[in-house]
Amino acid sequence: MSFLELLKIEFMKVKRSKIIPLIFVAPLLVVASGIANLSSYFTPEYTNAWPAMFIQSALVYAYYLLPLSMVVVCVMIAGRETQHNGVLKMLALPVSRHALSLAKFCVLMFYLFMEMVVFLAVFIVAGWVATNTMGVTETLPVLYLLKWCAGLFLTMLPSVATMWAVTVLFEKPLLSVGLNLLLVIPGVLAANTPLWIVYPYCYSGYLVSCSLHEFTTNTSGIAFELFPFLPCAVLIFALVLTVAVTQFGKKEMR
Repeated sequence: MSFLELLKIEFMKVKRSKIIPLIFVAPLLVVASGIANLSSYFTPEYTNAWPAMFIQSALVYAYYLLPLSMVVVCVMIAGRETQHNGVLKMLALPVSRHALSLAKFCVLMFYLFMEMVVFLAVFIVAGWVATNTMGVTETLPVLYLLKWCAGLFLTMLPSVATMWAVTVLFEKPLLSVGLNLLLVIPGVLAANTPLWIVYPYCYSGYLVSCSLHEFTTNTSGIAFELFPFLPCAVLIFALVLTVAVTQFGKKEMR
């Protein structure tokens, strides 16, 4: 069985799950509340309304709601196999357990991408309503929004890989959810220490914090430095994904 065929099967497994409605919840909550709270301060002469709305919406979203929603998605994807001995049935087929774990992670990345698309779409609609209601004539900064949303997606990858590894290592849903929650909660504290670079759960939040710094100091492109972040993030991503791939189904194979 080729990897593409395996990937197609994995998407079919989650087709009727409740993941799609789930990825709408966090963006709707954070964007609606964030823009509603901020738009009351808008005046027709207000400048930089879109960056202000983005930071207001994305700060809590990046630190907490996005990681928490991905934790739930991890458990839901893994749960398709743990129910009714699904892992044993899949491993009885001529398919590599390593490829199976990697295919599931690809599905997880797809839903992360979809949630970012939903967040961007909801933000644009809500922001357009807010600016037009308050008479703000500022142009929609498409490149600005795409840049930061792409940054959120990329910086979430090491975190999502770590969440998947935790889900694989601790098969009981309550245990994996609880451990991931304990790792997500201190993210904002870790981001304010020099050790943030080795704590993937705070990467996306730290990126938005850098956006806030650039906005408040009126600078551009200096707050978030790619080195040594990028080598460290790639290394963490590779290590935890390797753990997830090699440990998936190992107990069932004994």
